[in-house]
Amino acid sequence: MQDGETLQAGINREREMLEGIRQRADIVIDTTGTSVHDLRRQLEDYFTALSDRREHVTVQSFGFKNGAPRDLDLMFDARFLPNPYWEPELREHSGLEAAVADYVLDRPEARDYLDAVQRVVETALPGYRREGKRFITVGVGCTGGQHRSPAVAEALAARLSGDEDLEVRTVHRDLVKYEDRFPEAGGDRK
Repeated sequence: MQDGETLQAGINREREMLEGIRQRADIVIDTTGTSVHDLRRQLEDYFTALSDRREHVTVQSFGFKNGAPRDLDLMFDARFLPNPYWEPELREHSGLEAAVADYVLDRPEARDYLDAVQRVVETALPGYRREGKRFITVGVGCTGGQHRSPAVAEALAARLSGDEDLEVRTVHRDLVKYEDRFPEAGGDRK
């Protein structure tokens, strides 16, 4: 826009060119002296007032043997819970099935753990909200991602789903690798 002239001449030319758009705009933000963080907050305040203000929480189960997911905001470890893999009648089933979930969750340490994890997530959510983060991923890992972590992830998601300000879904990353054995895995679950 400078066309060989001064920077100010280029700015003036751009302002003239955009004047018609400015007059039709619903919102005009003067970014003079505004940090990128403040600009993001201003835009977010405006656009979230027009749309869904809920936070989106994905609870993802995974197996540590396949590596921890890189995009987690919070990560929890369920490997201390008894492993259904060592029970012959449960080995070929997943944590999405009642028998496995009951085996994992029907013990005091599992209930205490879920209570603690839920408190941590609920404690962190206002901070994420303040920072403008609307999409949060919570990871729950176990050894292979087939039994304990899917059971805990589903239980945690069920607890969080009671909050109407949250949209909660589950993803079972490593169950997908065993879809032939666990057809109920099927990717994302809301």
